[in-house]
Amino acid sequence: MTEPFDYSQTLFLPKTDFPMRAGLPKKEPEILKSWDEQNLYKKLREDSVGRPRYILHDGPPYANGHLHIGHALNKTLKDMVTRSKQMAGYDSNYVPGWDCHGLPIEWRVEEELRKNGKKKDDLDTVSLRAMCRAFADKWVGVQAEEFRRLGVEGDFENPYLTMSYEAEATIAEELMKFAMDGQLYRGSKPIMWSVVERTALAEAEVEYQDYESDTIWVKFKVLPRVDAGLPASDGWVSNAKLVNSYVLIWTTTPWTIPGNRAVCYSPRVSYSLFEVTAAENDFGPKPGEQFIVADALLESVTSQAKVQAKKVQSVNQAELEGIVLQHPLHGLGGGYEFKAPLINGDHVTDDAGTGFVHTAPSHGREDFEAWMDHSQALKARGINTDIPFPVDDAGFYTKDAPGFGPDAEGGAARVIDDKGKKGDANKRVIAALIEKNMLFARGRLKHTYPHSWRSKKPVIFRNTPQWFVYMDEDIDGKQGDTLRKRALNAIDATTFYPPAGQTRLRGMIEGRPDWVLSRQRAWGVPISVFTHKETGEVLRDPQVNARIVEAFHAEGADAWFVEGAKQRFLGKNYNADDYDQVSDIVDVWFDSGSTHAYVMEKREDLKTHREIDGGTDRVMYLEGTDQHRGWFHSSLLESCGTRGRAPYDDVLTHGFTMAEDGRKMSKSLNNQMFPQDIIKQYGADILRGWVASVDFVEDQRIGPEIIKTVVDSYRKLRNTLRWSLGSLAHHDRDRDFMAAADMPELERYMLHRLAELNETVRTAYDGFDFQKVFQTLFTFATVDLSAFYFDIRKDALYCDAPSSLRRRACLTMLDITLDALTKWLAPLLPFTMEEVWMARHGEKATSVHLQQYPDIPSEWKDDQLAAHWRTIRTVRRVVTGALEIERREKRIGSSLEAAPAIYIADADLFDQVKTVDWAEVAIASQASVHQGDAPEGAFHLDDVHGVGVVPGKADGQKCARSWKILPEVGSDPDFPDVTLRDADALRELGISKAA
Repeated sequence: MTEPFDYSQTLFLPKTDFPMRAGLPKKEPEILKSWDEQNLYKKLREDSVGRPRYILHDGPPYANGHLHIGHALNKTLKDMVTRSKQMAGYDSNYVPGWDCHGLPIEWRVEEELRKNGKKKDDLDTVSLRAMCRAFADKWVGVQAEEFRRLGVEGDFENPYLTMSYEAEATIAEELMKFAMDGQLYRGSKPIMWSVVERTALAEAEVEYQDYESDTIWVKFKVLPRVDAGLPASDGWVSNAKLVNSYVLIWTTTPWTIPGNRAVCYSPRVSYSLFEVTAAENDFGPKPGEQFIVADALLESVTSQAKVQAKKVQSVNQAELEGIVLQHPLHGLGGGYEFKAPLINGDHVTDDAGTGFVHTAPSHGREDFEAWMDHSQALKARGINTDIPFPVDDAGFYTKDAPGFGPDAEGGAARVIDDKGKKGDANKRVIAALIEKNMLFARGRLKHTYPHSWRSKKPVIFRNTPQWFVYMDEDIDGKQGDTLRKRALNAIDATTFYPPAGQTRLRGMIEGRPDWVLSRQRAWGVPISVFTHKETGEVLRDPQVNARIVEAFHAEGADAWFVEGAKQRFLGKNYNADDYDQVSDIVDVWFDSGSTHAYVMEKREDLKTHREIDGGTDRVMYLEGTDQHRGWFHSSLLESCGTRGRAPYDDVLTHGFTMAEDGRKMSKSLNNQMFPQDIIKQYGADILRGWVASVDFVEDQRIGPEIIKTVVDSYRKLRNTLRWSLGSLAHHDRDRDFMAAADMPELERYMLHRLAELNETVRTAYDGFDFQKVFQTLFTFATVDLSAFYFDIRKDALYCDAPSSLRRRACLTMLDITLDALTKWLAPLLPFTMEEVWMARHGEKATSVHLQQYPDIPSEWKDDQLAAHWRTIRTVRRVVTGALEIERREKRIGSSLEAAPAIYIADADLFDQVKTVDWAEVAIASQASVHQGDAPEGAFHLDDVHGVGVVPGKADGQKCARSWKILPEVGSDPDFPDVTLRDADALRELGISKAA
């Protein structure tokens, strides 16, 4: 018996070594190794000579632990920016950097010391700094490997470190520029202070957590007007009944009462005098007492104090002006003899509290500003405007808090202890107020309160001597040329992605106070200036500065802390005994804010010509939205103060990553995801696929189910690429190439789609809309290609003769499309696209990352043809819908068993599609199209009106090669079991007759 001929050997079936299963965790390290072996980074730089530069300047992460998912998002986005700009024709060099100074690292070193039973005080400053340097160096190495594993390409052999000697010298030099311009000054203001960490904190180092506070309503007795330092007036005398009444305040920080110096009111609030008519509490107000509060808040005040009250009279602004109050702790510990004036405050409202605001200029920004705004007028009335220092760096009361300080019975009360727990300050203050009969009511309140983002412990506001940079003083004596004005002008000249970032940063700059630069730690760049002991003036001597900078270049900032440093730097022209050497270090935000000076301006491969009008070079800063008050902010102020402009042209921000359920990731909720785990299980390109698929501008979510969705999308995309590679295994460019003009309509339509994609993708990359790039290309690959074009052309690709014009056109189209897709997707999925590229061009081919985006001719766009094929695809949906039901009901096994009859009611629509080869388009063996209404029982789609399909079975025999069912099968004498098309193909392949 003769065996049937095996026609499968004559088909051009896909053939490729590109695996269906990605195996990314194993494959990606191999690709990384190949990039290192060929020195891809160096080749990128060599290929970029002469191109305009687009530099993404890296915001340095702290070198103090393994990467978290936020790092992965951030660094992946940065890599997508640099790779996309590189392939768009720029020199987009990326140099990674690390923040190595400051509390995060010193804190970790202290923890290690404590584990070993030691304290940092056991070490001299230089030794402690050496430990911090070693700790940071270790984690720079660890994080560099983790960033590389994400597929981040950059100069990891020569990163920038804020602790390098050159960096430390430049940071000191930048600080000295502010000193030499007279912008640096030593002042006293209330700042956020961490008792646990013993240092001042910037706003960017603070997070807000839920906290339960003690709340109190306190009475301030109204004194006769003559005690205000003002003459008595008829108007005041006529309202003498206000004397000996009480102004009520409310506060959530009872411990700040010893620092009270005033009470603020608002002319926009309506106030009245009320009298207590009944009281329930043993302490507090008694019937007959009179008090003044905002009318809108009477009910909440009396309810909290459990009293009843009646209105005595309204109190207008004229009656409030000039009132002085007796401090509620008057006489305690022999102190608080001063008068507390009632002053106008813009921050006062009647939304909560009493309508009056307790004002302690030592303990709040608004308190401080209100006090300073009225200081001249208060001095004229003989009121002492000196601001006290009631709380020390350890949270204990000082002698400026009589009755609670070191001389008090039981020693000094404490606000917060070393572990961040409440001390006894609130309790003792409340007890003293009760004893003085000045407590009106008390309670507790759960609210958000500032905490250190490192220790997670609450902070306090306390008045401390610190180093500041003026925001509103004229620079170099130029009237109106202030740091604030420069910064606001620079914001206007910057492009923000998204645009709302501009408004946010502008608002922060408009309202910010002077810039606090000093920190009370050991690990960092010192505020390397000297002050005269008698005058307090900063020494401004270029020669002294030069000696300091020179020493820092050679020895690092440690040179400031070694014995004899003062005289060494002051030199022979100054007596060291006349000067104080500042021991504070500069805030790490100044470190990172200065990076443009010691990275962008010092490295030849990063220098740009941004200042030239019409120049094409640009610099981007990219970080999370919190950096509007962090790195974007400090970099802006530093550069504007020293150079008069921002260090960046573009600012891009991303949101934060939340757990799958929308909650914040935390260990306690067991909802964390770590990039290392995702990479180990799925590969870095899956993590990058997640980054590319989300709207990173907003907060995003990640979790096991979300990652599974990304894996599924990746699998579909990979299969499309794999099928293309397999089909192109039979492609010879020289033999098969076909010009676009000679191609069939379907191929020209697909070229049109490529031209559309080219515009969309390039525009999206220009706007850093990676989500749009990914979704657009994914949809094209899975819908336009896999579910449409590939389905239609599989028969031609597999079965047509090698000389077939249809097959050649398809192969040419596939070659162009695969090339474009690989290049377009390379910035997003660099490992997979490198794998695809090598599978197509060979292992020795030049990397896809050295290519530029494909050159897609604009003349491929044919809107009329596209409209025609959109109509065809609409009708096709009705046909495929009908055949799907036939398959589901098992009336046919595949669409090749069908011969659908298509009925089109609309004459114009019929004319548009009547010449289409519907058997080919519908992947059926036979098909017919008819004008008129479809018969009863035909298949319809609700959204495609006037089109109906009657599925029918194909007539004839099944082709043994292509599986089409046609009457012609059996008519070829040499190949009686195949169609005539297949028979001709077999003869062209050199097969003369079926065995």
